[in-house]
Amino acid sequence: MVHFVGAGTGAVDLITVRGMNILKKADIIIYAGSLVNKELLQYKKEECIVYNSATMTLDEVISVMKLAEKENKDVARLHTGDPCVYGAVREQMDQLDELGIEYDSCPGVSACFGAAASMNVEYTLPNVSQSLIITRMEGKTKVPPKESIESFASHNATMAIYLSIGMVEELSKRLIKGGYSPSTPAAIAYKVTWPDEKIFKCTVETLEKVAKENNINKTALVIVGDALEHFEYKKSRLYAPDFSTEYRKAKK
Repeated sequence: MVHFVGAGTGAVDLITVRGMNILKKADIIIYAGSLVNKELLQYKKEECIVYNSATMTLDEVISVMKLAEKENKDVARLHTGDPCVYGAVREQMDQLDELGIEYDSCPGVSACFGAAASMNVEYTLPNVSQSLIITRMEGKTKVPPKESIESFASHNATMAIYLSIGMVEELSKRLIKGGYSPSTPAAIAYKVTWPDEKIFKCTVETLEKVAKENNINKTALVIVGDALEHFEYKKSRLYAPDFSTEYRKAKK
């Protein structure tokens, strides 16, 4: 059995209880060593065999899983954040399907949610933004034409942009071209929830300047949107005294 487990944003105590228990019971752990906090391996049992997938190809990862299945061993495949967001898990699952190997998934805390917690912000403020767009710039992995930065920027919603800090100059230009005002609030979130976390508040126009001044060129997330400043928004109707719910009658 293979368990795809979200390691969370970095802090050891931000893995889910379910994920921690899977690590404790696993016979083999294959973890994304370039991004996953190695301290998470403290949860493994002594005899557990550990592989770092940063030095492995997809075929090599699958080979370990095949051998584990043959020996009736449980595998924990530990991915950064939540495996469903840029986790490259589908390609592994498809091969496991072909091989008849069972698997399941355990969610994790993705970086954009760790960033929100570190900044104490709400991405979906009434009358400001009711949507969170999770996307990335096109790099080695192509992006469908309809999902360009410009097309998403036209909505002026809150946007969490992964895997793009190395192209921040171009990102800033495209965000403005797409429809964000140059003065739109933005943030660069570096290694959120890790001991060396850094959050830099800026604007869409100053993204490149702030990134260069602070030597941030990898392992960082860009957050954009007026919700970051939260100055002008309407309160939720859910808790308004004149609003009835299934559990509370309106107080007139």
